Amino acid sequence: MPKKTNNKPKSKAKSSKKAKPYIFPENSLNFYISEETASYGIDGKKYFTLYYDNPELSVRLLKGNCIEILNRARENSVDMIFADPPYFLSNGGITCHAGKMVSVNKGKWDKSKGAEENHKFTLDWLKACQRVLKPNGTIWVSGTTHIIYSVGFAMQELGYKILNDIIWYKRNAPPNLSCRYFTHSTEIVLWAAKNAKSKHYFDYKLMKKTNNGKQMRNVWELSAPQAEEKKFGKHPTQKPVELLKRIISASTKEGDLVLDPFCGSSTTGVAAVLLNRKYVGIDLEDEYLHLSKKRLEEAIMNKTATMPALKKVASR
Repeated sequence: MPKKTNNKPKSKAKSSKKAKPYIFPENSLNFYISEETASYGIDGKKYFTLYYDNPELSVRLLKGNCIEILNRARENSVDMIFADPPYFLSNGGITCHAGKMVSVNKGKWDKSKGAEENHKFTLDWLKACQRVLKPNGTIWVSGTTHIIYSVGFAMQELGYKILNDIIWYKRNAPPNLSCRYFTHSTEIVLWAAKNAKSKHYFDYKLMKKTNNGKQMRNVWELSAPQAEEKKFGKHPTQKPVELLKRIISASTKEGDLVLDPFCGSSTTGVAAVLLNRKYVGIDLEDEYLHLSKKRLEEAIMNKTATMPALKKVASR
């Protein structure tokens, strides 16, 4: 006689129209992430890909549109966000780099769609970021005069509480080739809490100690990224590790989750690894995600080499 089996007939797959949006299972990051490599919504659309994952150190890279990802992530899950959004400067002009005249064009992602569309984009991603910030979480947004006023206005529209405007003064800024303007040598970084009720974290003592025992002011003189920080490749708007280390140290504690929705080369992630923070980076470009992966792997390797407890984790 044939043996009995307990196999039940497979149920028919539900149509994508009736299917509920995929919900990422909770993990050590307290931030949704796909068990496979992608998430699908009710329209069957692929929202993102898990590009890199180091679960032991809670470091992850996601490829996809940050607004779509954050709108499907866990609310109130992120301690701090650093965002370096498009500046919309790719207009066919020229600039100076390493003593040479080069194009300002960075890619399609940096092309302006006009003031109204640009501001709507800013509102959309800031709203998505506000959703995932914890009640006492904060966000830092870097920009030049071309977008920072739109960012500040959008923050006010959404009910963020603006805490500081940081002036990053670049010692080694490139010269102005047109000789028709003052030479640009600063960027502004806005620091804001989720809302007016937030009780944001600020390591005042550490910042004072870092500043030789004096209160740290909002003008920071730091060099642009050095050649060593670009050995794996270059990102057109790369920030120095020292800038991100100061930002993360000032506004988070060890073990906190740091998010970068426009991660680029993941300077934010490198600083987070060095400072024992968790990290999620998001970007659309394979080129920059590949660069991010190399930089993160090196940061993790260097860190584990000096910490015996992590050597076993890295070797597994």
